[in-house]
Amino acid sequence: MAFYVQKYGGTSVGSTERIKNVARRVAKFHAQGHQIVVVVSAMSGETNRLIALAKEVQTHPDPRELDMMISTGEQVSIALLSMALMELNVKAKSYTGAQVKILTDNSYTRARILDIDKNKISIDLNAGYVVVVAGFQGIDGTDSITTLGRGGSDTTGVALAAALRADECQIYTDVDGIYTTDPRVVPEAKRLRTITFEEMLEMASLGSKVLQLRSVEFAGKYKVKLRVLSSFEDEGEGTLITYEENGDMEQAVISGIAFSRDEAKITVLGVPDHPGIAYQILGPVADANIDVDMIIQNVGFDGLTDFSFTVHRGEFANTMNILREKIQPHIGARDVVGGDRIAKVSVVGVGMRSHAGIASKMFRVLAEEGINIQMIGTSEIKVSVVVDEKYMELAVRVLHKAFDLDQIL
Repeated sequence: MAFYVQKYGGTSVGSTERIKNVARRVAKFHAQGHQIVVVVSAMSGETNRLIALAKEVQTHPDPRELDMMISTGEQVSIALLSMALMELNVKAKSYTGAQVKILTDNSYTRARILDIDKNKISIDLNAGYVVVVAGFQGIDGTDSITTLGRGGSDTTGVALAAALRADECQIYTDVDGIYTTDPRVVPEAKRLRTITFEEMLEMASLGSKVLQLRSVEFAGKYKVKLRVLSSFEDEGEGTLITYEENGDMEQAVISGIAFSRDEAKITVLGVPDHPGIAYQILGPVADANIDVDMIIQNVGFDGLTDFSFTVHRGEFANTMNILREKIQPHIGARDVVGGDRIAKVSVVGVGMRSHAGIASKMFRVLAEEGINIQMIGTSEIKVSVVVDEKYMELAVRVLHKAFDLDQIL
């Protein structure tokens, strides 16, 4: 007998028929003697519908009241799934995040989990129940309902698996695992049997949408075994996210190609080249809660330099306004230029630690295709480049082939 926390996303519970399919899958595990906690998202499209309703009433919805509202989507899902399990003669009980007492901070719409009271769940599991918990939500110290941000149900699942010491946290989604890259861009992409937490963190942060970044961070911190599986296929082992020392040591040097279209590049021209200038530029940007990704400061000449960085495409206009209105006149920069038609392409793999020449091979392959590199960023297990958006898919395809990712078994 094993203990699993299973998480099902919005597409997996997008209709009553799909909810019944999930119930049949859970019932099968339960019949085998396993203890099961199920975490579910709202039915697909429901959260967007609720947000749209809120905006019809208030242009910028109050965060506390918005959380109160959008948390109801999961409440519908957990009740329906519990009913579907009962229809299969499986004892089931549903709980909202507040009822379980998933304690969070009070950062409405993007709260962080602080603690989980596992007593109710443990009692029900020992009594033979399948426990169904609402993902994406919790409660703060003032008993106000909070939500964890988009994709937060993944984090709920991992957090419960950590608190309850589950044998495995299984994330059921509309894909059957983690692929070497997006199969819609490269049809030859292969499903990975295993991937390390480090690699998955890089893939998630670089644009892979399969798992929420925070859920991978949580799993790595608390050593939760994490597996990605398809909710539409009964067979298949999915992809196990694990540690390097426990993984497949014969894996390829590169595990995947990640990419993101949602990029914008900004350059501040003619910046005074003196200590503290980076802070003077990026401090006000950070104060506006805008995340900066890749940064390049050119070598100074005649006391001046150019300073470039990337932000999410959705923050491009806001960042340009901050730079032009607040920063350029303050520091005496010559100009602020930018564009939001760029993309980031990255090669990721723990094998980089022991294999030289990955970056140079990447640069050579792109040069042979006439793809100009605008910016470069590296870490111990990844190399990222910024290219013109129109070359992104070509870059992904040629790098996938060059690093033999279509040969992974």
